Amino acid sequence: MKHVWIAALFALSGLAQAAGPQVEMWKTPTCGCCKDWVRHLEDNGFDVKVHDVADTSAQRAALGIPSELGSCHSARVEGYALEGHVPASEIKRLLKERPKAVGLAVPGMPLGAPGMDDPAYRGVKHEYRVLLVDKSGSYRNYRPYPGNQTDRNAAR
Repeated sequence: MKHVWIAALFALSGLAQAAGPQVEMWKTPTCGCCKDWVRHLEDNGFDVKVHDVADTSAQRAALGIPSELGSCHSARVEGYALEGHVPASEIKRLLKERPKAVGLAVPGMPLGAPGMDDPAYRGVKHEYRVLLVDKSGSYRNYRPYPGNQTDRNAAR
């Protein structure tokens, strides 16, 4: 019996160590794509704590993300702000490089971005950019993502 307990404790300690960085997220209760983005992060090793709020704009502002870069959810990871459907790979890159910045943003809700890639969209992908936002509110390209549509209205 003692060996079973030791094995169980060892297994649990390994799980605790395996948990990735914690992302704290604010979204509206009815947003389905936000739930899909959470699943994307969890599938990529992040631990996500979700707060349902009536409006995310106050949290976005508190995190230092300009309103014109807004999306449907805001988040924070290890002191960095995340706005919108930022791919997990870019969050991992951010945490590895640790630039002096407020964080990353994917403005709007581009089809094909993580969380906006549901089968209902029939594989449509819009071109979008992950932006690195600095403390002054200015931003630059962090990584572009190509789309597969020439006309953004084609998905409608």
